[in-house]
Amino acid sequence: MSEHKTAKKLTASVAAIIILAVCLCITTFALVYSTVAVDNNLFQTGEIKINLNDGKPVIEEHEYLFEPGMTVEKNFFIENQGTWDVYYKLYFDNVEGGLADVLEITVKDKDKVLYHGTAAELNRADVAAADDILKINERRELSVYFHFPEEAGNSAQNLMLTFDMCADAVQTKNNPNRLFD
Repeated sequence: MSEHKTAKKLTASVAAIIILAVCLCITTFALVYSTVAVDNNLFQTGEIKINLNDGKPVIEEHEYLFEPGMTVEKNFFIENQGTWDVYYKLYFDNVEGGLADVLEITVKDKDKVLYHGTAAELNRADVAAADDILKINERRELSVYFHFPEEAGNSAQNLMLTFDMCADAVQTKNNPNRLFD
């Protein structure tokens, strides 16, 4: 009789284990399916790609010997080659030399001034996004003016300036505050 009770308990235990294993499999499948298959929700990422003057410098080294009162105008372009409209900002990076705080720099879109300041002031952290949006495939012709103030006089003699002109862009979608990360 005790063998019969043991066999019965063993059979009940095996059956319980099989039932629990099947329940575990069903629950796991349901959980995985609910996290993998989300019907009617489409997610799409965009690409941000800006062409700044085909990577060419706006002004070449040793192209000009600046003197008090002199202004140089150089034309360049920015183009949105991405998949969405963008906010953009132009700034100077790797700024070096004594003229960084002397030369007055103005960036214009036709008659509209986008940025004005010295190379030291027009850095990534301090420059805001331009007021307008650069649409998909839009190319905008811009001008940058380098002005050597007359009042700088001879105190700025033999000084130099080197910099990289850069552009950052962020998608306009879901970014009403024009936040750059």
